[in-house]
Amino acid sequence: MSLVIVDTACANLSSVRFAFERLGVKPEVTANAERIRSADKVILPGVGTAQAAMRNLQQLELVNVLKQLEQPVLGICLGMQLLTNWSAEGNVDCLGVIPARTLRMQAQDLPLPHMGWNTVKASQNNPLLANISPEQAWFYFVHSYAVAPDDATIATCDYGQTFAAMIRHNNYFGAQFHPERSGAAGAQLLKNFLELTDVNTRA
Repeated sequence: MSLVIVDTACANLSSVRFAFERLGVKPEVTANAERIRSADKVILPGVGTAQAAMRNLQQLELVNVLKQLEQPVLGICLGMQLLTNWSAEGNVDCLGVIPARTLRMQAQDLPLPHMGWNTVKASQNNPLLANISPEQAWFYFVHSYAVAPDDATIATCDYGQTFAAMIRHNNYFGAQFHPERSGAAGAQLLKNFLELTDVNTRA
């Protein structure tokens, strides 16, 4: 199986690559459009701001490539936010492959960014949380912007507000947390992603 990690030029990709290598898969890190199109699975990582990340994707001529993929795609952290229609972080249009919007968190009196371990609860059929019990579903977060729960939400988390911890539309999945930094639960989620088969219709 071929796995590509999109080199967005705005992420530390080593930890994501190592997480898959521990599962016995050697991913290719690339910004080459043809390599991305031909991969069996695609990871879209990201750190920093949505505005900078979208600018990088435009300069790399990858916006339309990413919007037209039919294989399973997983956006991680900022990568998840890039899958939505729009982000308040820089008032920027994103890829628009998942019908959702990314807003600054309203965390009451809790500090931002939301940083550290938190629990995730599946809100509907979520193949990426298979074989992860509710007691095990602790994941590592670092973010100040989040997606409000809506029809695309497949898992939620609470931090001064309830927000979408995971989203999905057809073959596009997003995780607001960092599975590559989330121990056994994160490794199981990545394994579940690698084992996805027919994802072109919403389960």
